Amino acid sequence: MTTWDEYIARGLPGRLEAARRGENPTVIARLESGWAVLGDSQLLPGYALLLADPEVESLEALAEAQQMTFLAEMTRLGRAIQAATGCQRVNYGIFGNYDPYLHAHIWARYAWEDEERRQHPVWLYAAEERFAPDALFDVQRHAELLERVRSLL
Repeated sequence: MTTWDEYIARGLPGRLEAARRGENPTVIARLESGWAVLGDSQLLPGYALLLADPEVESLEALAEAQQMTFLAEMTRLGRAIQAATGCQRVNYGIFGNYDPYLHAHIWARYAWEDEERRQHPVWLYAAEERFAPDALFDVQRHAELLERVRSLL
């Protein structure tokens, strides 16, 4: 098993390989279109990603039926996160600018967030907040959340 720092350094394709080998501690479940995982930052509990498997560059690289499956499973993961966390709403994003590989971000948004922050994208939270040690995914601290989301999928 690798250390958390080694896992973080792998980037998304390395994390996909780790998921396939059963070594990715953030894995919620293997779905038809890919891997549902909790995100590195749990500042907003329930932040997750859907990592496409097999690896493709973009949503457009998939056949239409595969696109529909990926998007339906992304939404299914969002519903499970909302049910598991009681968040106010769920936001979705597919970018691929930094990691040019298909993956969807699923963010839980909460009524307890500052009003100004709730009206803007999550990435406007300062990196120092999002990646503070107490905001990072922790296998033990987030085990219950991971299991709740898994059971709801």
